[in-house]
Amino acid sequence: MLQLTNIHKAFQNKSVLQGCDYNFEAGKITGILGRNGAGKTTLFNILNHEIEADQGQVVWTADGRSRPLAVSDVAMVFAENYLPDFLTGYEFVQFFLDLHGTADSLSPDEYLDMVEIGQEDRHHIIKSYSSGMQSKLSILTVFIMQPPIILLDEPLTSVDVVIGIQLKKLLKTLKKGRVILLSTHILQLATDLCDEVVLLRDGKLYDLQLDAHDPSFEAKLLEELQGRPAHD
Repeated sequence: MLQLTNIHKAFQNKSVLQGCDYNFEAGKITGILGRNGAGKTTLFNILNHEIEADQGQVVWTADGRSRPLAVSDVAMVFAENYLPDFLTGYEFVQFFLDLHGTADSLSPDEYLDMVEIGQEDRHHIIKSYSSGMQSKLSILTVFIMQPPIILLDEPLTSVDVVIGIQLKKLLKTLKKGRVILLSTHILQLATDLCDEVVLLRDGKLYDLQLDAHDPSFEAKLLEELQGRPAHD
């Protein structure tokens, strides 16, 4: 379980997070939904140790033991693909394996097979890749690292329908024993991929107790996003 307690963050005079509390359970993909500027990326950057919270605690609990969240516990896939475009796809995967691989890791070719990057393309430089192919490489990094916490910040915004379906299937295979948090503004992605949704509004997290697969999910969520008092 990933436990957030009283997380606050402000930038200059603007308060972004104002006491976020939530317990995220392993084995689920949880959608973090909110309007632009609600603080979704700020929250993810705190969890990813990119910035520090002004106040509050983040605790990881596993096997009956609790401890502060460590850098090595987390992997994040960003909305933009930050990849070394001078390397080939194969070279990048091999480089990432050299840094983060374990005895259980697959070979570079096996990882590239997972995301259906062909033999010819994997030996071209990343700069020549489409945005969808680059997204595939970005998501491969979490398969190599296999951390207990995976953060997906708008990960599929620039991919086509076919690639999106492929990546969603892959992400679902990572759920067991892990907390996966997905920030998105695409409601269809939330309904397809998420087991539960949480609303970030007015600097706080709210459990909407909405079923993402319910036909009325979109209408109910829209009411919440437009300012109806959220559920406690």
